Amino acid sequence: MFRDRLDAAGRLARELSRYRDRKDAVVLAVPRGGLPIGGVLARELGLKLDVILTKKIGHPDNPEFAIGAVSLTDAAINTALVEREGIPSAYISAEIARIRESLRQRYEMYRGAARPLPLKGKTVILTDDGAATGRTLLAAIELLKSEGAARIVVALPVAPPDTVEVLRGGADEVICLDQPAGFMAIGQFYRDFSQVPDEEAIAILKEEAQSAGPK
Repeated sequence: MFRDRLDAAGRLARELSRYRDRKDAVVLAVPRGGLPIGGVLARELGLKLDVILTKKIGHPDNPEFAIGAVSLTDAAINTALVEREGIPSAYISAEIARIRESLRQRYEMYRGAARPLPLKGKTVILTDDGAATGRTLLAAIELLKSEGAARIVVALPVAPPDTVEVLRGGADEVICLDQPAGFMAIGQFYRDFSQVPDEEAIAILKEEAQSAGPK
């Protein structure tokens, strides 16, 4: 049981101490709940912080069924599935453009005019306040690979054991403090799991940007 996200982040930071002050490492947080975690990790480890924004591309006949994912700078498409389903390339191109524009607008809300951190050749510490199925993180992992990340470390306070195993199949390393068999929801492992408002998320990013300097 974690007191709150800051408590969980402090414990995670100790497990990640070997990455402290690494010039080739960055922290990417999944907003909004992952930003308090990422803020502490960046501060404790002396690393730069950014958000990672991804969204799935839904099947044209079933929007909940993912056929790929999009980030601000790249897209990962399940080409075998697309070919098998006969999904038109025009649909995929239009969805990439539409989704990327919505991600761009959200990124501007969080980061203003700042450009995303370069990830090619970097060790990326990817963090959130927990994972249930891991689908969001798996999509992020695939996109980070396509953007040239050299090593992907998933850092989580809590996730069920089967999700951790799935994530290990995609990431180079997974650090998960608590892997309970009786997992039902992330919030059950926090005494305080209050929603993180956009204003708080933006404030965390601004504070880290001001204190980061030329790390």
